[in-house]
Amino acid sequence: MHELAHRRRNLPAPPRVVWRSLAEPHDPAARPWLDLRDDEVAPRVLRGEEPHALVWSSIWPARPDDEIDFALAAGSTGTDLTFTLRSPDDVQDPAVLGHLRKRLNVMLWADLRYSYGA
Repeated sequence: MHELAHRRRNLPAPPRVVWRSLAEPHDPAARPWLDLRDDEVAPRVLRGEEPHALVWSSIWPARPDDEIDFALAAGSTGTDLTFTLRSPDDVQDPAVLGHLRKRLNVMLWADLRYSYGA
């Protein structure tokens, strides 16, 4: 598998809350945060170990074999969340790779972060 993107940042919520947000992004009891675009589909949880790790299926139908791996750890405040986008296929087009990275960054470090009120 090729590593296409990797980033670690802090979110204000504790790991168990972040894990649940990722495991159930459309939970009606939680604030909505997963705003999908026309070229995206809701992820499926492929595997996980609460509250430390979770793997999503691809959110891009055009790239069905991609996986998004999340690692969660308690930070000095909240959760240190790391995502890694992996694919059996390399991405030759820098614009496509930039789009994939940007979407994950916006989803996690803006949309998900703001759902916690931060």
